[in-house]
Amino acid sequence: MKNKIALEEHFAIDLTIADSQVYARPEVWQGLKSNLLDFEQQRLAQMDEWGTEFSILSLNSPAVQAIPDAKRAIQVAQRANDVLAEQIKRHPTRFGGFAALPMQDPEAAARELERCVNQLGFHGFLVNGFSQVGDENTVVYYDDARFNDFWTAVAALGKPFYMHPRDPLLAREPIYDGAHWLTGPTWAFAMETAIHALRLMSSGMFDRHPALQMILGHFGEGIPFNIWRVDHILRKGRRGMPCDRQIGDYLRSNVHITTSGNFRTPTLLSTMLEVGSDRIMYSVDYPFEKHEDAARWFDTCEISENGRQKIGRDNGRRLFGLK
Repeated sequence: MKNKIALEEHFAIDLTIADSQVYARPEVWQGLKSNLLDFEQQRLAQMDEWGTEFSILSLNSPAVQAIPDAKRAIQVAQRANDVLAEQIKRHPTRFGGFAALPMQDPEAAARELERCVNQLGFHGFLVNGFSQVGDENTVVYYDDARFNDFWTAVAALGKPFYMHPRDPLLAREPIYDGAHWLTGPTWAFAMETAIHALRLMSSGMFDRHPALQMILGHFGEGIPFNIWRVDHILRKGRRGMPCDRQIGDYLRSNVHITTSGNFRTPTLLSTMLEVGSDRIMYSVDYPFEKHEDAARWFDTCEISENGRQKIGRDNGRRLFGLK
């Protein structure tokens, strides 16, 4: 397939590049660093070779979300968004953008999103999980009441948001002690992000803003494969859950899912059965994953050509209003 749209594709700036070093073996770090900082050489060449026509780019993780000082977080977010906007201006038919936002200050985050959408033409925003606020040990999740006005502003703009992983603070998660290989994308990313997404889906946010759309990568961070049991247990007793409907209803009406970094046909088929092919979109997770691996799998996996067209291109065009 030669005209795919991909939307969990990462870049870094000088102020955030060090955050990604922990996810690379020493012998591959220089190559990963080069690819994260690059826009016009390896990135475009890989897109061309493996059939990605358009990539929506986002800042590496955790970046802004890991800056406890709100003023500094605002500065770094604006700098990253300006760098990305310049590259989109140079390659408007190849790149789009997700804004990086300083969620440490919800009002500033709303203003920056409005700037990025209305002035820079971005397609929404991506947050790298919870934000550290005030000090490195204080974390805030986005179902907190302090974000109510922020979500109202997001809904008014009509753009989706991507909930992207970050590691939990290991000081708060002793279960990973002595098993560090389970942190990051191996396992901890999915668990941390799934719980955050479930908090948002069960908070009543999508009742207040029914048109708002959230994107989850890596085949929904495991949620589609467990949603029946989640709803089954909560039907026995909601235990104070404030939303109006079952969580699975929001999964099927307010969540889109990407294939980023999870190139497995049985997983794709299971997700299609749970949420339908209209809510799944192709992604790579470049440069942490290879365009080659994603494309070799997706272009030949055993689904219908109609499904491949929808997942590879049409669903992204519809969600982001692309031509």
